[in-house]
Amino acid sequence: MMHEHRQSDDGIVPAKSPNKPRQLGAEEMEGRPSAKGNELQSTMPRTQGRENGMSITLERIRLAVKRDKGKRLTALYHHIYAVGHLEEAYWHLRRDAAPGIDGETWQVYGENLQANLQDLSARLRRGAYRATPVRRVYIPKADGRSRPLGIPALEDKIVQSVTAQICSAIWEEEFLGFSYGFRPERSAHWALDALAVGIERKCVRWVLDADIRGFYDTLSHEWLVKFVEHRIGDKRVIRLIQKWLKAGVLEAGEWKPSEEGTPQGGLISPILANIYLHYAFDLWLQQWRTRQARGDVIVVRYADDFVVGFEQRGEAERFQRELAERLKKFNLELHAEKTRLIEFGRYAEHNRAERGAEKPETFNFLGFTHSCSWNRRKSYTVRRQTMRKRMQAKLKDIKVELKRRMHDPIPEQGHWLRSVLLGHYQYYGVPMNGRMLYNFRYQILGLWKQTLGRRSQTGNVTWERMYRLEAKWLPAPRICQPYPGERIGVITQGKSRMR
Repeated sequence: MMHEHRQSDDGIVPAKSPNKPRQLGAEEMEGRPSAKGNELQSTMPRTQGRENGMSITLERIRLAVKRDKGKRLTALYHHIYAVGHLEEAYWHLRRDAAPGIDGETWQVYGENLQANLQDLSARLRRGAYRATPVRRVYIPKADGRSRPLGIPALEDKIVQSVTAQICSAIWEEEFLGFSYGFRPERSAHWALDALAVGIERKCVRWVLDADIRGFYDTLSHEWLVKFVEHRIGDKRVIRLIQKWLKAGVLEAGEWKPSEEGTPQGGLISPILANIYLHYAFDLWLQQWRTRQARGDVIVVRYADDFVVGFEQRGEAERFQRELAERLKKFNLELHAEKTRLIEFGRYAEHNRAERGAEKPETFNFLGFTHSCSWNRRKSYTVRRQTMRKRMQAKLKDIKVELKRRMHDPIPEQGHWLRSVLLGHYQYYGVPMNGRMLYNFRYQILGLWKQTLGRRSQTGNVTWERMYRLEAKWLPAPRICQPYPGERIGVITQGKSRMR
């Protein structure tokens, strides 16, 4: 049982955590093997429901992978053009998502859904399907720069969704435990908790905070195809993936070819990125840790963001050099300005004090600043607080949106701000982060007061009125996530999530 009744160091009572973890893997189904070379040929009744049909297909793929982990699957493409699978993918798309360069929206496509899906399936089956260039837009980052985002056409999203599910079912049996990003039944909080528990319980003295420069823009198409071919022997699926990789982007009305990289925003991009890093980074690191490391080594990776902890400084420095060489082989490189080796862990403060150095440095991971700290019981712990840049960027967006909503009724503004705060608490509501949650709420109250003052004839709104609005519409901060050790203890049941 994982119920939390303690009061955190912030004075906020954490919410109850779930009694049971979510299922980590699909349960195996009994069934006789099919004819050799055709293990995945669908034998399900034609009257199968949309959801049931896809789940059975994915389960059969998982079973085929488990039966022979070294075998390449050669009968996959018919699952992609199955109308039932395409329809299920359509219903799982975001209905308010921005359209691609075709201008097709979810609602309009659905007005003649069956005819559209039948036509899409026929084009896939006879090889007439063509990938559409993605529409490139830019979204602001917390550091002031912009991140390129590719928006695929609606039909590309549908086909990519089915393909991504099939690839995920195949490689989930191979991905290592320390990989968390864009995987079923995992989350960023699991990665954060695994990192905190690893640093606290292992003899970690040094932390490599690494960043791959422009990963999604620079990964090699040639290497990616080779990696996918390790498990997929169906040439039609390979050609389909290559079509998306080569489709290019449309930016400011100009088409640009894609010689490398995969656009962020495509539904197939996360699984392709995980496959790439699985072979280029994960397997190599696992081997390095087993054969070369003498001290403790922990690692947590979420997509292209990863942190590695070491017991010995010499091993950490050697690993950093060899990692740079390893990534270079696969057309990747470490970002020199964002990759740091810092002294960290339970002994860092004492050791640095003896040398007359300042307090241990901090590092950022998944929106949180990690620092060395001690709880009320004088036990070492990793403190995680909201990154200030992230919070400032979020407040800036809220200010712009409040200005747009300035003349909306106050109840509508209140409902919206309430949803913003609850979403913020759900992600950033981790133990020992209460002060930053209160600060975020107070900043929002100030922005709301400023907005209401601009629409007032006197230009002034009293704090007494704002406190009444605050009590009605702005929920108090709440710790929504359990303590790291409790969640990790339940979901692993004694097995490491960093190995």
